Amino acid sequence: MSLSLGEIAVRFGCELRGDPDREIQRVGTLANAAADAITFLANPGYRPQLADTRAGAVLLSADDAGDCPVAALVCADPYVTYARVATELCPPATPEPGTSAQATVDPTAVVPTTASVGPGARIGPGVFLGEHVAVGPNCVLEAGCRVGDGTRLVANVTLCHGVVLGERCLLHPGAVIGADGFGIARTPEGWIKVPQLGSVRIGNDVEIGANSCVDRGAIEDTVIGDDVRIDNLVQIAHNVRIGDHTALAAMVGIAGSTEVGKRCLFGGASGAVGHVKIADDVVLGGRCMVTSDIRKPGMYGSAMPHDEIGVYKRNVARYRQLDRLARRLRQVEKALGIGRKGSD
Repeated sequence: MSLSLGEIAVRFGCELRGDPDREIQRVGTLANAAADAITFLANPGYRPQLADTRAGAVLLSADDAGDCPVAALVCADPYVTYARVATELCPPATPEPGTSAQATVDPTAVVPTTASVGPGARIGPGVFLGEHVAVGPNCVLEAGCRVGDGTRLVANVTLCHGVVLGERCLLHPGAVIGADGFGIARTPEGWIKVPQLGSVRIGNDVEIGANSCVDRGAIEDTVIGDDVRIDNLVQIAHNVRIGDHTALAAMVGIAGSTEVGKRCLFGGASGAVGHVKIADDVVLGGRCMVTSDIRKPGMYGSAMPHDEIGVYKRNVARYRQLDRLARRLRQVEKALGIGRKGSD
């Protein structure tokens, strides 16, 4: 696949400063792109690489275009435009329709002729696949699952019984949807398992990364909205609800019955305890832990940043002394007659 710079400019709404007939065949980085590749500049940290780039063209903002030594495609959001151009130049492979002879398909399952079912896949009773669904090698779809048109399960994906996936979803290898939630009740003799009787409902255009898990609900369903993006190694517990267009980075953990709003962003290894509500448009920094409701949009953080080990240890030691120091400070303020009335 190749596109001329003129075609790219027209198709993606860019201002071209360069030869419209130059052909672009692939993408590359600012530092290493060749003359037949297109690249982009979105992060200011990479601006020093612009002067020496040998790319065929660079997608960038108007502020950076004057320093570009090669053809420039000026656009409002270079990263978004790059994503669209890269998708055009490097479209994902489309599996061939048909069911492998090494797959097992229950006779009560509905598998249209446009669907693709790979070797080792197991399609259980009552499963319904939409048009152009791709079920990769060794995937397991248990009884009663429904998969919307154009959805792709890459490989080794498990959909437990009754799971519903929307249209155009993408599930990467090892994702498990609908396993039992962590429901247990304690008795003097030990733990009793609480039956997990709900399912999982996932909207349209959702992407779920490798080895991520979305647990089924205890009574009602776990619900993932439209256009939600879930990275690798993410755990979503039973009865969680996630709003449309939210994105969760790797190693996020969300405990049971938490409600996450729309357009939220969770940084890596962040998470939330159970039974809290998080408003729309909330951004959590890496390793931030939500322990109570967040009612207002905005950016939140809670993890200590890295530091030289000696400084870090001293700060941790001082942190552990904060309560004692605060009490001493209140005593001093009281003795001096200055302190805030009613303070803790």
